[in-house]
Amino acid sequence: MDAIEQLCRKLARLPGLGPRSARRVALALLEEPEERLQPLIAALQLAAQQVNLCSECGNLDDTQPCRICQSPRRIPEMLCVIERVADLWALERAGGYQGLYHVLGGTLSPIDGRGPAQLRMQSLVTRVQKNRVIEVILATPMTVEGQVTAQYVVDLVTPHRVRITRLAQGVPMGGEFDYLDDATLKAALNARREF
Repeated sequence: MDAIEQLCRKLARLPGLGPRSARRVALALLEEPEERLQPLIAALQLAAQQVNLCSECGNLDDTQPCRICQSPRRIPEMLCVIERVADLWALERAGGYQGLYHVLGGTLSPIDGRGPAQLRMQSLVTRVQKNRVIEVILATPMTVEGQVTAQYVVDLVTPHRVRITRLAQGVPMGGEFDYLDDATLKAALNARREF
């Protein structure tokens, strides 16, 4: 296999890139190696050397613990439990949350061989105790695995007398009923509140 084909195959394995997109990216990199390819190689090498999982929350950062965990502006008694680092980044991008996070590293899935031991469950309990957490916000996905994981977390932290909340669910901003699935509409009706 030649070098260009190998590059295209590696790029196509990245999320959001199929074979055609990978070829376009490869072409853009190879056509301007000094402006695009070399800086990308340097950034990838730097990230590989310096970026690690935060020992506290499981975020990716080049400091230990991560900048979020170190921030004096964060509320350490609030802990948002999420599946992946991408979820943390999305919540940070949205703004408005000032507590800390706990990245589980996946959801419970016996079929895929992921039980509590494969996730960051014990460190969650340790953090709840250490930080004297008063609220745990469940932000796991609205899938069967996400719901099972959320229930497992509830069972773990309930003995520590914390308030347990769940992210709201239902109709998204700008959403039209015609385009929503039945489960989302049902969840929206069940989670309705005073206007």
